[in-house]
Amino acid sequence: MTGKAGLKAGAIGAAVMLVPGLINHLLPIAENAALTYTLCGVSMAVYAATGVLAGFFLARPRTPGKGAGAGAIAGLISGIFYGGLGFIMIATGFSSILASAQVRQAIEQGISPMILAVVGITCNPILGSALAAIGGAIFAAVKPD
Repeated sequence: MTGKAGLKAGAIGAAVMLVPGLINHLLPIAENAALTYTLCGVSMAVYAATGVLAGFFLARPRTPGKGAGAGAIAGLISGIFYGGLGFIMIATGFSSILASAQVRQAIEQGISPMILAVVGITCNPILGSALAAIGGAIFAAVKPD
């Protein structure tokens, strides 16, 4: 049942992550640090909320361990989706991130934008899984039945 709850919450989380993902990659906010950091915080909150949702979908009685497991699955799914979206946007050149000063400096130093995209596709599932596991465990501990 943990896997089913995680898959359902992960699908919902992936759909919700579409909004900050598209905003991050399409709007020219790369030069505005406040908006970039705000969007990063929103993404982290969505990962944690995805874990809470996975904990909510768990069959009763809920335990923190089952909540963490379901949350980790949900965060992994939404993180893979978010990272994949970023990878596709950077690979196709539709990302506003390519215009940012930090990325331009990296490109001038010989770092390929594809390497940055691979780092994003690797780090997003790890971060999403960890934050969603914490959210799922906390929800399951607070509301066991």
